[in-house]
Amino acid sequence: MPSPRSADHPAVPPPQRDTVDALISQTQRLRGGLDAVRRDTVADLGGTDDAQVRWQRALCQLAVHQLDDLDRHLGELREGLLADPPRTDEGTEADATETAAGTEADAEVTAEAPAGSDATGRGSLLSRVGSAEWNLLSDEVTWSDELCRIFGRDPGDGGLTLDELPSWVFSEDQPILTAMVTDCLVDGKPIDGEFRVVRADEVVRTIHMAGEPVLDTDGSTASMWAVLRDVSELRRSERAVRESRDTLSHQRRIARTERRLAVEVQEAVLPPWRGSLRLPARDGFPGTGPAADGAALDLAAHYLPSESSAQIGGDWYDALELPDGRTLLSVGGLTGHGVTATCGMAMLLGAVRGMAVAGIEPGPLMGRLNQLLAVSSQPALVGAACGQYDPRTRTLVWAQAGHPAPLLFRDGTGRPLRSPDGVLLGATTGAAYAQSEERLEPGDLLVLHTGRLARDAEGATERLLALAPRLTAAHGAQECVRTVAETFGDEPRENDACVLIARVTGARA
Repeated sequence: MPSPRSADHPAVPPPQRDTVDALISQTQRLRGGLDAVRRDTVADLGGTDDAQVRWQRALCQLAVHQLDDLDRHLGELREGLLADPPRTDEGTEADATETAAGTEADAEVTAEAPAGSDATGRGSLLSRVGSAEWNLLSDEVTWSDELCRIFGRDPGDGGLTLDELPSWVFSEDQPILTAMVTDCLVDGKPIDGEFRVVRADEVVRTIHMAGEPVLDTDGSTASMWAVLRDVSELRRSERAVRESRDTLSHQRRIARTERRLAVEVQEAVLPPWRGSLRLPARDGFPGTGPAADGAALDLAAHYLPSESSAQIGGDWYDALELPDGRTLLSVGGLTGHGVTATCGMAMLLGAVRGMAVAGIEPGPLMGRLNQLLAVSSQPALVGAACGQYDPRTRTLVWAQAGHPAPLLFRDGTGRPLRSPDGVLLGATTGAAYAQSEERLEPGDLLVLHTGRLARDAEGATERLLALAPRLTAAHGAQECVRTVAETFGDEPRENDACVLIARVTGARA
């Protein structure tokens, strides 16, 4: 309640009613705008419940409560201005008495609504406000009825003395209360602080206390007055915002760490080739002669990230010269994202290489990969295409597992190769995988991709085939890769994608 101030405190001119009306209108407009933002935010979130959603929801709720509280208190201020209480010539004691009565009346109206709601029924965090005065000369204690209700006391029992009040306060908050009261009574400092109280019904409330000393004519402290607000719901809402923000920050740190690990695994397995892919040295491998006959492969590859840089997936491309002189070509991709997907990709790629070096043909190789996934501790679905090119006969033997067929470009046109039977790896146990054979000609171009160059896989294939004149006229595999990257580089992709291009070198017979 307003203080019965001494003559040492000059009277402050009251605010104008039209100014308060304007503030109320602005607050209500902000409240309406915030409601719209809250509805749009919830609609955009699509019913999900992750850390970011909880943080946004908590922020909106806190802002709503704050605006509701501001609107209610401005309304109280406006009502007080409309009442226009009379003033005495001294402008002190009468002001205090009549304003205190008005505050207590307002508090009783508020008390008719449940805690956390104002008299209009709208949710408010600070709607429960009471007043108190402790007279040091007469030991009289005056509490408003609403303050008694905040403390869970019957208004008929009266208020607590300054000696009794600390026993209701949390032990760790008692020094805060003691310091505030001492500073007010001894040094004449205003009161502004918070403490927690435990009511008789064991309900814990957080109380904000603001007030100041009332000086006697000789300048000594005659009494202490204060306005006490129940801010329990406000602090609970602020705590929810703080905790949800901390949770979101923690999850973002984890996501950044996981992404860094995923990128490191991916870069270790899929080096960022620039220019034609360089196969390992052929020293010690049989088949050195056929490569010299001019039927080798010019190779280049490219990785295209998803539209979300955080979505590092398990797509791969690979080429490897085998001990018998053939060249292994493979592309594929696991379901999922992050470290799990990239580690799974690295495991599968190692298995493909190991089995190919051991001389296993593409069809049986796919079958054994399927067996490997069947006993894996982390099941996954994998689409893959694997081929082995023999430069001596210029033949490509290949197999696929639920994967787009390689595209063959020749003489300015392109077509998909005929796909042998094969289901996704990991989809079923005991699956058999057939293989097909294709004879290539010098100048032929093979395009192997993971099928995720665009949102529409079939549309991506059609767009690749439409590039036939440019691809067949290109001077090398790297130029072809640049053409594909330019065509699909800005494509909005939900997943990453890979493309591997092999061009048969040498002159036609």
